[in-house]
Amino acid sequence: MSKISPLAIIEDGAVIGENVEIGPYCFISSEAVIGDGTTIAQNSCIYGKTTIGKNNQIFSHAVIGSIPQDLKFAGEEVELIIGDNNKIREFTLFNPGTKGGGSKTIVGSHNLFMGYVHLGHDVIIGNHCILANAATLAGHVEVGDYAVIGGMTPVHQFVHIGKYAMIGGASALAQDVPPFCMAEGNRANLRGLNLTGLRRHIAREDIDALKSAYRELFESGKPLKDIANDLLEKTDNHYVKDLCDFVIKTKRGIPYERKNL
Repeated sequence: MSKISPLAIIEDGAVIGENVEIGPYCFISSEAVIGDGTTIAQNSCIYGKTTIGKNNQIFSHAVIGSIPQDLKFAGEEVELIIGDNNKIREFTLFNPGTKGGGSKTIVGSHNLFMGYVHLGHDVIIGNHCILANAATLAGHVEVGDYAVIGGMTPVHQFVHIGKYAMIGGASALAQDVPPFCMAEGNRANLRGLNLTGLRRHIAREDIDALKSAYRELFESGKPLKDIANDLLEKTDNHYVKDLCDFVIKTKRGIPYERKNL
């Protein structure tokens, strides 16, 4: 049975699942869908066409689904989709998509969004990610599974962050960060592999293969995409293939210090 404060405002048409808790002074729009077991703490607002999955914890003063902060937005139908088992902490701001980006912002499951995190329009977040306090993602950013973004870190629009990547706190990221890598600084550059994160999830032999591939890619001084193509031809390690495929497909470039031959 759901527990909804009489001081909450829930518009007609909103779909509320089983065992949902909604605190006082919350607002839930008529187009919202709230999944089973989700809790929404006091003073939070769920706007627009927002779908929230099961067992999410949304803390006080979160603003979820308010219109995109994009001057091109003209009131068209857009959407925010959030998966299951996410923790969305105080004063977070999630925007839906825009027509120019597919009209959807999509958040996966089992993520932690700490206080004051902002997800801009058309952002795509994978699963098991951690965004620390005041991490700020501009429009069209994509973040892979198990990525970590440190506090007070802004991420430029259209940047891609690969799975298992880590961005240090107080960095400023303007280019793509490949999977399994760590970047930090203003402007952020690669600093090596995210070994701490990798050791939690990936076998030793696979980490060794990634170390070798990283050295060839970013420390040899040779053309990056040429090395990536060569590695793809000679490796059978799927982690190395993921790393090389990302490097080949990047559109914003990889932020690393070039070596002189």
